[in-house]
Amino acid sequence: MAEPLILLPGMMCDARLFGPQIAELSADTGVMVAPITQGERIEEIASSVLDLLPKRFALAGLSMGGIVAMEILRRAPDRVSRIAFMDTNALAETPQFAAAREPQIVAARAGRMLEIMREEMKPNYLAPGPHRSEILDLVMDMAEVLGPEVFVRQSRALQRRRDQQSTLRKCKVPTLVLCGRHDALCPVKRHEFMSELIPYAKLRVIEDAGHLPTLEQPEKTTQALREWMGLPLVLR
Repeated sequence: MAEPLILLPGMMCDARLFGPQIAELSADTGVMVAPITQGERIEEIASSVLDLLPKRFALAGLSMGGIVAMEILRRAPDRVSRIAFMDTNALAETPQFAAAREPQIVAARAGRMLEIMREEMKPNYLAPGPHRSEILDLVMDMAEVLGPEVFVRQSRALQRRRDQQSTLRKCKVPTLVLCGRHDALCPVKRHEFMSELIPYAKLRVIEDAGHLPTLEQPEKTTQALREWMGLPLVLR
């Protein structure tokens, strides 16, 4: 059996972000979703996650989960057997983005978190498609369950995150860099840049998906993860 797979969800998401992948991959390997909800710095979140994990593991993170995965790789490279970065960003927060989070934090504290998230997500997150509204509703439900305090903590952590280009250059394990073609938040060019930094990276662009390919194109995403994990491919 392959090494256990640890999945790190994006901001304001829980295990449901990876629902299709958990269902498919758990027949072949242990799968665990680790929360990224503790701490106001990426370093603190990475520490809290590492305390939960087995000695050695495969690691896959989406969006903010990918940023936490980079920090885990930076501080515990010997524990990571392979790594996947999905729809994420290796760069530090720009001053403009950091400043734009402040009114969002104020709104979240005033009870308008879901309104802010829906406004942000409609233009930036999802590709056009028949399941777009259904996926958006699921994302809103995940956010509502986690609540505004988590929103504020995660926003602060993203504002303060470090540049991880040097971490990626030092990466020595099989790496998947995956993104949706329509991701306006973390565009394809950014993933091409990341894959060029990493010596053993394979870039995979999922067509007809935006920022959440795990839900938008679950079969294609799962097949890419199977290939990266060295698991048997499922023919459909």
